[in-house]
Amino acid sequence: MAEAVLRHKVAAAGLSEQIEVDSAGTGDWHIGKAPHYGTLGILGEKGINAEGMVGRQVSGDDLAAFHYVLTMDARNLAGVQALNAPSVRATVAPLMEYAPETGVEEVPDPYLTGGFPEVYRLIDAACDGLLSAIRRDHGL
Repeated sequence: MAEAVLRHKVAAAGLSEQIEVDSAGTGDWHIGKAPHYGTLGILGEKGINAEGMVGRQVSGDDLAAFHYVLTMDARNLAGVQALNAPSVRATVAPLMEYAPETGVEEVPDPYLTGGFPEVYRLIDAACDGLLSAIRRDHGL
């Protein structure tokens, strides 16, 4: 969901040529699969395209390739920090650090709770903060 939301915001800001958005999970159980129907439903309600998105697993190479690697919860953060990376360029942080006004530190797993609207609300706020930080930090 976060990939689609951020990609949508980046496109709306006219920055698709400057900002690449990708996502990956720490586990291998969704590799090659489309987003969950609950995710697709809420994205569709919001007019956000998720076409072509498929799951992949994060690797140490991602820490060298991307400027930001953001996690949904403490378990994901620990998993990313434990990766064997050839080099690290990325800022590795919880996504919710970009939405302190929510008072929420972790994005709950909607697959377990069914709370796709709440997860969307959190991700939407955090992506606004993240995009602002990217624009500020990279002069965009």
